[in-house]
Amino acid sequence: MLPGTRNNAATRTPPRLYRTAVLTLTFGAAVLTAQPAQQDQKMGNMPGMDMSGTEDMSNMGPSMAAMAGHMNMTALRPKQPGDDEKAKAVVAQAKATMERYKDYRKALADGYVIANPKLGQPQYHFNNDANAREANLHFDPTKPTSLLYRRTPMQRYKLEGVMYTARPDATEDELNQRIPLSIAHWHEHTNFCAAPADRVKEYHGDHPKFGMFGSIHTKEACEAERGTFFPYMFTWMIHVFPYEDNSKDVFSMNDDVSHVH
Repeated sequence: MLPGTRNNAATRTPPRLYRTAVLTLTFGAAVLTAQPAQQDQKMGNMPGMDMSGTEDMSNMGPSMAAMAGHMNMTALRPKQPGDDEKAKAVVAQAKATMERYKDYRKALADGYVIANPKLGQPQYHFNNDANAREANLHFDPTKPTSLLYRRTPMQRYKLEGVMYTARPDATEDELNQRIPLSIAHWHEHTNFCAAPADRVKEYHGDHPKFGMFGSIHTKEACEAERGTFFPYMFTWMIHVFPYEDNSKDVFSMNDDVSHVH
């Protein structure tokens, strides 16, 4: 999306729909439709965390890449003094917070809800509605909107990361204050065409028209198919995988590979 083309908040879906959609669509239908990765993860080999690396579209996994037509990413900014330290501090707080939630039952006790628990998923999002509302107002790295659990051969819920969110009309300057844009990309989902009630099965399949992986990207094309068009969907979001060794993997946009070690 080019600068200056953002719609105002009134054109977006209402807050309740954001929360409902995050629980039932992004982390449900998207997981079902995404194809598994066919590539190995590249690991950093330096001690500590090397904040010199960043990730771009070319390094996305197939699931995220398949949503390229429905996604807006923040632009990479020149690194400023203090950016490395700020990013490292967020990662350290995320990692410390995650210690409690290695036992997923503690996440449930603290108000996190599993999105689509009956579906077999490689990655499960445990979403906290109270944290999501708070994230719209200010950033607290100890209160992630979502906890990200990986399904492994030995364990269904193995914690690998967190997801932070910001209100959908947040500016890039505001996002930069949370996690520097010289270090990582925030992203949001755009150009969403919701299927009419009698065509919801068309979210899935090899060549879907509707949804995050659909071929429809414009209001005109969506309305021609009797769909409902949303220029922007959900909130700004970013995934953080603190157990990785370098910033490219810590702030990876590839959810198809495991970030647990």
